[in-house]
Amino acid sequence: MTPQSDEDEVWRQIVASFNDTSERDSADQPWPDSENLPADPPRRVVRPPEDDGLLTAEEDGPAADLDTGTAQADDDEGHYVPPPPPPLPRTDATTKIAWTALFGGPAYLLVTAAAGWELRGWALFTAVAAFIGGFVALVVRMGDGPPGGSGWDDGAVI
Repeated sequence: MTPQSDEDEVWRQIVASFNDTSERDSADQPWPDSENLPADPPRRVVRPPEDDGLLTAEEDGPAADLDTGTAQADDDEGHYVPPPPPPLPRTDATTKIAWTALFGGPAYLLVTAAAGWELRGWALFTAVAAFIGGFVALVVRMGDGPPGGSGWDDGAVI
């Protein structure tokens, strides 16, 4: 046999066993038996409302509240509810003007080009200068040092 025919035979075995399920011993599993899923998932059948107007549920899994027709909620023990986010910091007037200039200049140029208006030289210069000035103002105000109240150990500050 040639090495190519050995590879072909192995490939045929892989293809033939593609849909076969593997039987695992519980000792081979890297997790505890309590975390195994059941072979058949729980089925829930909800019937349409009849003469009393209540829904009934039949389950193989957790118990159901038959009076209201809704299943009881599972344990919320592992459910994470994040805390509300902190409020956004207040910005001063200089920062607001810089952001307005940064986006306002190109927006003005875009609107005039889309509308087909005539663009005078001083308007073009003002829009470009507003964009550049807003960018420079934001970069200068950004700061390049560590935060003030971080203590003596700033960690890896580059």
